[in-house]
Amino acid sequence: MDRKTVHLCAGMLAAALLWFYMFSPWTSGLSGFWLNMSISAVILGAIAISGSGGFRMDWGRVARQLPLGLVIAFALWGIFLIGDKLSSIMFDFARGQVNDIYALREGSSPVLVSLLLLLLIGPVEEYFWRGYVQKGLSERMGATAAMLVTAAVYALVHVWSFNFMLVAAAFVAGGVWGLIYRLRPSLLPALVVSHAVWDALVFVILPI
Repeated sequence: MDRKTVHLCAGMLAAALLWFYMFSPWTSGLSGFWLNMSISAVILGAIAISGSGGFRMDWGRVARQLPLGLVIAFALWGIFLIGDKLSSIMFDFARGQVNDIYALREGSSPVLVSLLLLLLIGPVEEYFWRGYVQKGLSERMGATAAMLVTAAVYALVHVWSFNFMLVAAAFVAGGVWGLIYRLRPSLLPALVVSHAVWDALVFVILPI
């Protein structure tokens, strides 16, 4: 494997290890969840920037794509609202597992959590998974295969939570963002906005 491929694989492995530490029943209580999430975002951001050869942000493009990012975020929130109703009908355990996810907010300031999701965790995750991983895989295996692999890996890093609803949610959200990136890579700024806003919406502002 060439150096960039090794870096890409190491980045995905790092994400898997970080999410294992945050979510596994053996390690999740060792330190605060939001501290772990913030540190993980910084690490993934550094990996993506170093693997991409630097970080460049066209703020004019971000501003132009801001409305689309908001539309995607609210549309995805609507999809999850419908999915929550359906999953509650289909699975007896669904609501309990969703409540377990929301329990991660307990003892934390809603304002602080919202700011972390909007300004750090959401944007960096999207830049890492779509702007680095999916982009890098697209150059090696084609755009469609890269979309599917990235969505699967993004979902599977949550598997150590042993929470089916969390893994399914990650797969659906990753699939939506991945499909949009597959069709229009130039919409990455809108996806970064949508990921950040959706995180804050579903977790703090308008929980489902």
